[in-house]
Amino acid sequence: MLIDVGDTRLHVTERGEGELAMFVLHGGPGLDHTMFGSYLDALGDRCRLLLVDERGTGRSEPAPPGTWALAHHAADVEAMAGALGLDRYAVLGHSYGAFIALQHAVDFPGSPAASVVSSGIAHARFLAHVEQQLAAFEPVELREQVQSSWAREAQAHTQEDVASLLSDQLPFHFADPRDPRIDEMRAAMTGAVYGPDVLRAAATEDYGAIAVEDRLADVTHPVLVLAGRHDRTCPVAAAEAMAAGLPDAELVVFEHSGHMTFVEENDAYLAAVRDFLGRRVPA
Repeated sequence: MLIDVGDTRLHVTERGEGELAMFVLHGGPGLDHTMFGSYLDALGDRCRLLLVDERGTGRSEPAPPGTWALAHHAADVEAMAGALGLDRYAVLGHSYGAFIALQHAVDFPGSPAASVVSSGIAHARFLAHVEQQLAAFEPVELREQVQSSWAREAQAHTQEDVASLLSDQLPFHFADPRDPRIDEMRAAMTGAVYGPDVLRAAATEDYGAIAVEDRLADVTHPVLVLAGRHDRTCPVAAAEAMAAGLPDAELVVFEHSGHMTFVEENDAYLAAVRDFLGRRVPA
């Protein structure tokens, strides 16, 4: 379905029949909801999963370039909840979607019943180590492929550009760069509709200038912070700092995961989300 958020309409795919609506926000920026494949579908008995194509991406309608910012994305969540008449809902965001979920939490504290911040950070300073991680990436035979994929983000102009760089970059985002599930994730995203303009803009503008660390104390609802021990992009230290700064947060670290926790330790990931929602947002 397409949901009117004021200046555009966002595409949302609905799965599951659970009583709790949960907006699911994808990574990127410039990807779409297909990155989640069917990995979260088992939550459908507990949640009505609303997988969003964020503004400017996927099957959502065009949005002005000046609105491809975290504050606008966060306001979109609020607008969608209003359009759907939801007075009780949760938000789960992964990677760039986690930046949005956290921005929403600080901009609209108490509006969601709960937020899940998966592989995210509260300040762009936590991205400073990525260049070091790229320079030291192993296995060495994949290093050039991965390094060039990051560099190509700022030159992405076509669907094929984004699909190619994402495929080349995925080994960086798994704890094991040769994990066979990398190919599974590539296959799951076969039908993706990318937003190369959104990705290119973000890559040249510090990925949205994430900066909500000094506002975490404003959040009044419970937040689940999820992190992979071997995440080369959003480190555990960032998750620990975030959880410490939030008034009501729980932190779960997946010991055998990199950035793609919901793929790498799917059973544990689903169990953590289910347990959190069951305790903090009872039916």
